[in-house]
Amino acid sequence: MIYSDLYNEVLIKPCMEGANILKIISGYATSSMAFDHLEELHKHKLDVQIKLHIGMCPSDGLSFSNHNGFQSIVNSDEEAFRNRFLCSYIYKVPPIHSKLYVWYRGDDFYKAFIGSANYTQNAFFYQREVLAEIHDTNIDDYLDTIETDSIFCNLHEAESLITIHNDSNYYKRHLHEDYQAEASDTYTEIEHVLVPLYSTKTGDIQNRGGLNWGQRPGREKNQAYIQLPKAVYTSDFFPPAPQSFNVVTDDDKSFLCRRAEKTEEGSTLHTPQNNSFLGEYFRNRLGLANGAFVTKQDLERYGRTDVEFYKIGDEYYMDFHV
Repeated sequence: MIYSDLYNEVLIKPCMEGANILKIISGYATSSMAFDHLEELHKHKLDVQIKLHIGMCPSDGLSFSNHNGFQSIVNSDEEAFRNRFLCSYIYKVPPIHSKLYVWYRGDDFYKAFIGSANYTQNAFFYQREVLAEIHDTNIDDYLDTIETDSIFCNLHEAESLITIHNDSNYYKRHLHEDYQAEASDTYTEIEHVLVPLYSTKTGDIQNRGGLNWGQRPGREKNQAYIQLPKAVYTSDFFPPAPQSFNVVTDDDKSFLCRRAEKTEEGSTLHTPQNNSFLGEYFRNRLGLANGAFVTKQDLERYGRTDVEFYKIGDEYYMDFHV
């Protein structure tokens, strides 16, 4: 039984021993887990294909941010992800709560693990979970049954076969419920931080940093990051680098984010799939053209100069509404 260092023992070590295909059945899964896992394998120059089946979709559906995230990875042309990831949703009842990790060398079974750990960062890094190696000749038959009851995440029909939940409405409902609780003196505040979009040292937006990070020769002009105040990046509010996490916005967009820069934990937020995503997003909200230079006056004209992040479960809600 494995109860420590599950990530390396189950998700990395087998492919270092020569396995090259990993089939996963997991009740729940997150796109940020898949993104980080594939990047880690690529960093070690391990040529592995992951086939993920998410089992609890018939009863619980899936969040829009994770659905969008899985599709982005499947459709990515980046070397770390291209032709290395397939994701399917179980759409027939009953739902599947199993957590099974099966490794192959080519067409030959190599080893398998079963236990309590979902394919999420919470399970592999922050919770107490166990997985045990098993040898069972029925594994392939079970996998074949699962595959016939599933649909690929990037097929249009997937959205009609399972419920895709709107993250923003879900988070807004949580926030509304807490505000109602505050009025009745039973308020338990959702953990949140306020992050300015300008330099607290100069009182203005950086010319070649922050939202204007791409405003220099040789860069895509939309490239941007969010500078975190020291009190935030020295806290445990956001996961430390290089762990990724989902951010959902008040206007129903979503990003895969990661901390980077300066400190070991990471003092800034950026979008690792494409550093231009944040810049394009804020320019659109501010009514500016793609690639435009952003000034503090643009923020003031919009109506606010900061964003607020709420930590809800293992995901984040970013509020930039006026």
